[in-house]
Amino acid sequence: MRLKLLGLLLWSVAANALAASHLVVEHAWIRAAPPGAAMLAGYATLKNAGDAPVVVTGASSADFGDVSLHESFSENGMERMHPLGDVTIAPGASVVFAPGGKHFMLMGGKRELKTGDAVEIHIATKSGPGAETEFAVRETAP
Repeated sequence: MRLKLLGLLLWSVAANALAASHLVVEHAWIRAAPPGAAMLAGYATLKNAGDAPVVVTGASSADFGDVSLHESFSENGMERMHPLGDVTIAPGASVVFAPGGKHFMLMGGKRELKTGDAVEIHIATKSGPGAETEFAVRETAP
């Protein structure tokens, strides 16, 4: 009985990790900026290809001192932005990070980036390995 319970527990943990690993990142890019820019913005579409919700908790990159999730919005005719908390993606759903909305705020760049360069960004999830994705530096959206 104990062996059967242990097997069920291990299967449950593996199933949850597998569901969390179904984060698919598409169209990942960083808007090119002039040399010396203090911050950059990254965009992508995050898809949940699994059968359980995926909760994105943050991001990181060796090329930046800080990577955070933000959202731009308009309030009283002024453009503003605020940090996002966790982003939950339902099974089969997508969340779009695009100019004028949700984005990856990239601060403390550790090297100059120019059009054509690539940056590895790790997107962390509440459970599972998250996703390691290459973001291309571009002038415009792909």
